[in-house]
Amino acid sequence: MAIDQGTTSTRSILFDHGGQLVAVAQLEHHQYFPKPGWLEHDAEEIWRNVDKVVNRVLGDVGATATDIAAVGIANQRETIVIWERKTGKPVRRAIVWQDTRTDAMVEEMLRAPGAEQIPQLSGLPLSSYFSAPKLRWMLDETPGLRERAQRGEVLFGTMESWLIWNLTGGPDGGAHVTDVTNASRTMLMNIRTLEWDSHLLDFFGIPEAILPEIRGSLETYGTGRGPLQGVPIAAALGDQQAALFGQTCFSAGEAKCTYGTGSFLLLNTGTELVASTHGLLTTVAYQIAGEPAHYALEGSIAITGSLVQWFRDGLGLIGSAAEIETLARTVDDNGGCYIVPAFYGLFAPHWRPEARGVIAGLTSYITKGHLARAVLESTGWQTREVLDAMNADSSLRLKALKVDGGMTSDNLLMQFVADVLDVPVVRPMVAETVSLGAGYAAGLAVGYWSDLEGLRRNWHLAAEWLPEMDEERRESEFRNWTYAVQLTLDWTSKVGNATTRVKSR
Repeated sequence: MAIDQGTTSTRSILFDHGGQLVAVAQLEHHQYFPKPGWLEHDAEEIWRNVDKVVNRVLGDVGATATDIAAVGIANQRETIVIWERKTGKPVRRAIVWQDTRTDAMVEEMLRAPGAEQIPQLSGLPLSSYFSAPKLRWMLDETPGLRERAQRGEVLFGTMESWLIWNLTGGPDGGAHVTDVTNASRTMLMNIRTLEWDSHLLDFFGIPEAILPEIRGSLETYGTGRGPLQGVPIAAALGDQQAALFGQTCFSAGEAKCTYGTGSFLLLNTGTELVASTHGLLTTVAYQIAGEPAHYALEGSIAITGSLVQWFRDGLGLIGSAAEIETLARTVDDNGGCYIVPAFYGLFAPHWRPEARGVIAGLTSYITKGHLARAVLESTGWQTREVLDAMNADSSLRLKALKVDGGMTSDNLLMQFVADVLDVPVVRPMVAETVSLGAGYAAGLAVGYWSDLEGLRRNWHLAAEWLPEMDEERRESEFRNWTYAVQLTLDWTSKVGNATTRVKSR
């Protein structure tokens, strides 16, 4: 069984020995937007939904706990929750990874002594995207919480910690643990030692008493209670690392990209830690208990599928997301138009929070068909930027890109990705790679599957796109894209200065 706790919903999926989906149950949870830039979840609602989807998926196939070999968890990363040790009640709503309330705090931190050490120690740039600033904000802004944390009365975790604690008993002996992949997203773990780092804790002002124990990704953390009574809770992976595992990218040089609301390209670098100097994240890919950790370079792209949603809901130019491919095919090219969707700044490889989106190259020739094509092409160009950064950071060269996620149903987009990357793009038969990765990890941990090669044999090709674009056109259009990206930079500071000048006159 995989429990896939995502940003908008939670799913429970059963897989058989061939890696085929047997049954699935899913429930959405509420999104809270208390202030502009803020996004919160009710952790108790999410836990109730886990209980419901587990019961539903078992009921759908007439199974009980005795039929389940193990449970693996995949989760939205960087989202944080703090709860009371004795009661299991969250002290306030969870702060979601997309939340930007700590932007001003991070700006101050960037000027503080020791800020330059953060990337070296954690593998991550100092950004509000990660967990540590959110945790610091919660401790600072919740009366009495820091003192309670220092006394060990409350517990911190990302979502897999919250679920494992509840699944294994909660206040009655629940395991307070996190796995290395999720810990590597907090900015509090030393990326080399795989332990909480005293320098990072001091910099962010985090009491160690609140933190979970760091464990491997594939090992038994405890056994389930309730509907999962006695079932080993045997794996946990951040969702993108779970997708890498589900795509069976077990060797250095293998990569996957998940195309969803945003997109995440991960390149397995093996047991070698590659420190990025080109705007990528160094993260833990997975760790099997008793073995060295495998690392990955990650490129996080903020806006891909959500740009299509904006094109549909914000502009009203299509009635459904699927229509964008049909509209884009009404023209032969983008007509010289480029859309850079820096709605919340630019993520990898730029990390420019002040950037804002632009539509460049507009002329009276441009139609909504050209705009539709530019929307899709922006995802391809952003992927190209990330892959170029990976090639600059590492001697590994991609032979093929494994893809998954909702956007991979768009054949025009996938062909464009293959064209601009100049490598084959391949999609597997099982599209639920995040859940599959969590299931694979749990099954491997308890011997349901014997080894990694057995999992590789379960991977079957569903679709393949081969590059067709000639090099001259590819590089010419990439230069145009690069010009468009430059227009987005420093936007908020430029606009703010211009407004100040106008007012002063």
